Amino acid sequence: MLLIARFILLIFAVILMSIYCIFYCALSPRNPKNTYHFAILFSKMSRIVGLKVTYRVPEEAKNYGSAVYIANHQNNYDMVTTTGVVQPGSVTIGKKSLVWIPFFGIIYWLTGNVMIDRDNQKSAKDTMKKVVEQMHKKNLGIWFFPEGTRSRGRGLLPFKMGAFHTALQAGVNVIPTVVSSTHEQVNLNRWDNGEVIVEMLPPIDISQYKKREIRRLMNDAHEIMAAKYEQLNKEVKRPDNNSDCCG
Repeated sequence: MLLIARFILLIFAVILMSIYCIFYCALSPRNPKNTYHFAILFSKMSRIVGLKVTYRVPEEAKNYGSAVYIANHQNNYDMVTTTGVVQPGSVTIGKKSLVWIPFFGIIYWLTGNVMIDRDNQKSAKDTMKKVVEQMHKKNLGIWFFPEGTRSRGRGLLPFKMGAFHTALQAGVNVIPTVVSSTHEQVNLNRWDNGEVIVEMLPPIDISQYKKREIRRLMNDAHEIMAAKYEQLNKEVKRPDNNSDCCG
C-alpha cells in the first residue's frame, strides 16, 4: 500500500507542478531564472520517497556567477537529490527527447533549460556555441552530467569532454558536485530510505589549464569527484532493511 500511495503522490505532484509551471512561466517562458525555483520544488519531493537529503553547499557558491557545474548521474532519483543544490542563474543541459516526457517535459522546457540534439552533431555544436555566448551575456551557469548516461550502480563512469570543452571555451571555472550512491537504496514500500549527501566542492580554477588541455581538466575533475564519492558513501547512513512496510 505504501508503494502505491507514494507512486500516486509522485505522479500527482508532477502534474500539479506542470500546471503551476505553465502559469508561473507565462510572462517569461524559457527564462533561466525559472530553473532554480522549480529545481527547489523538485528537491522537496525527496520526502515523498522517504529520503533524508543533506546538502553541503559553500556559502560563497551564490557568488560563483557564470560557471560549468558538473554532477554524477545515477538514476531517476537525481530529480529529487541533485536539484537541491542548483544555484540561481543556472540551467541544465539535457537531451532534446526530454521534452516528450509527460508533464515533466513541459516543466523542463518552460523553465529555460538547454536542450541539445545528440543525434545531430552539427546542431549540438551550434547549440553549445550559443550557450557559451549566453554564459557571458547573462552571467549564466550551466549544469552538465559528464558521464553522459545514468551510472545505475556502476560507480563514477568515465567522463565525456563536452562540459570541459565548454568551460575552457567560456573561460569559466568548473564546480564539481557529488551525490552519494542511491543505487538500490530506495524502496518505495519502506518508510525510511536512509540518507543521501549532496556536496558541492570548491571550484576547479580554469586558469590553470590551457584551452587544448581538455583531457587533463576532465581527468582531474574525475579524480576529485571519485575520491569524494567514495568518502560520502562511507559516511552516509543507510536505511534499516528491517523497517520494510508490509502491504
